[in-house]
Amino acid sequence: MDLTTILNRCHRFPKFIYGKSMFLGAAIHVDVRARKGSKPVCSGCNEPGPTYDTGRQPRSFEFVPLWGFAVYLWYSMRRVDCGQCGVTVENVPWADGKNRTCNAHRLFLARWGRRLPWSEVAQIFGTNWGVVYRAISWVVEYGLAHRSLDNVTAIGVDEIAVWAGHKYLTVVYQIDAGCRRLLWVGRDRTKATLRGFFKMFGKTRTKALRFICSDMWRSYLDVVRQMAGHALNVLDRYHVVAKLNKAIDQIRAQEARELTKKGYPLLKHTRWCFLKRKENRTVDQRRKLREVLRYPLRTVRAFLLKESFHAFWSYTSPTWAGWFLDKWCARVMRSRLAPMKRFAKTLRDHRTLLLNWFKARGEIALGAVEGMNTNAKHAIRKARGFRQYEVLQTALYHELGRLPEPPITHRFC
Repeated sequence: MDLTTILNRCHRFPKFIYGKSMFLGAAIHVDVRARKGSKPVCSGCNEPGPTYDTGRQPRSFEFVPLWGFAVYLWYSMRRVDCGQCGVTVENVPWADGKNRTCNAHRLFLARWGRRLPWSEVAQIFGTNWGVVYRAISWVVEYGLAHRSLDNVTAIGVDEIAVWAGHKYLTVVYQIDAGCRRLLWVGRDRTKATLRGFFKMFGKTRTKALRFICSDMWRSYLDVVRQMAGHALNVLDRYHVVAKLNKAIDQIRAQEARELTKKGYPLLKHTRWCFLKRKENRTVDQRRKLREVLRYPLRTVRAFLLKESFHAFWSYTSPTWAGWFLDKWCARVMRSRLAPMKRFAKTLRDHRTLLLNWFKARGEIALGAVEGMNTNAKHAIRKARGFRQYEVLQTALYHELGRLPEPPITHRFC
């Protein structure tokens, strides 16, 4: 069995013939020629036409590496005398436009780009980071053009911090029970950014939305109310608990400084004792927490309020959950703990949206947004070194978009 037989099995084109192959250095070079009597295809209108002339120098196309050897296809391009487009260069089926990388190789690199950092993919397969990025961009562009956005009934809206200096990306996910994927990425976290998603999504698809999960960022809430007020807006539990933990940590930090000045470092190294869940605390943290709970501290009172708030999520009826929320907030407002009182006021301001959580439970995957955000940050880390916004957008779509891929005759990985 020779290399020509392998190429005809995995990457065959009826109008072209693989010729002789040879080693030159550490690469395999394969000649490709047009089959006798075949007409070239115009790159403008994709219609066959008569040959105008043939290039004197063959053009190389990088193919999928074989057994650690780089593989190049060499073909002398023809020009087509097209009646509609004039004289144009022919369109070859293994590459697009003037790209010197075969489509099969680009898809090969893009698939590996989901598993490994892009720079490592380039190093393993003997190419450069630009080739890998352009390959992934080509796959993403094809996927965005051929994906379907129908039958989306639940979406999650959140932001991701990138780089430094409070720079964010707004991300919108589909969080239906049977499908979780990235739908859209936008720059910043403003009202105009989220309106851009609804403009792309369209009025018809927006009317079909039943649930929208978001945090308490005012810009998001205003746009959701304006553009999709018919949908049930659900506040993400993660952000509610995060705000509660932030309030407790502020109380602990202030009281720890006061006690240290008085010579009682009682709250030193206790941050995670109060913030972690019970099942996640280490043995030392549990011991330290038992010691601290014996003292009448503001931090202890805040911690006990936090522990009692966990019962809120165990309710099944929105009515009874609302009753508990009102009683708990009233109790906090009498606690004389300023950060906790601010948190209680926030809960009161968003009471209706909080109770929507119980109406949507069982209908959608309420924890999917934070899970997708974790995967999004992992995708951004794999594309490290690429600091442009367009690159991050491409990386997120490639990793989380579940996009359709260009059709290739053989699956290389």
